[in-house]
Amino acid sequence: MRSNNTIYRRKLPGGGFVNVDVEDASETGTHRAWLAVERRSDPHRRDGHEPPVIASAEDGTRQGVFAKLLAIAADNVAVALALLRTRSDGKARF
Repeated sequence: MRSNNTIYRRKLPGGGFVNVDVEDASETGTHRAWLAVERRSDPHRRDGHEPPVIASAEDGTRQGVFAKLLAIAADNVAVALALLRTRSDGKARF
């Protein structure tokens, strides 16, 4: 699922990865980013399935939107908690 807009990626213990992707700024100058988690360690099992987006953010700068998601993306416990929240009520927003 790596796109041209992936600005952060790290492997998870036991396989899988987290990605932070950023869209180009909108006409109003708003940057949007999302954090996705691929939990499948076997790349063959990933075919045909997009990793779930567990958080998204908006900000006036690319750095600002990234900073809002980095705290989750870099922390295994925060990733797990965001996954649990996502299962109960959809995407977490930051």
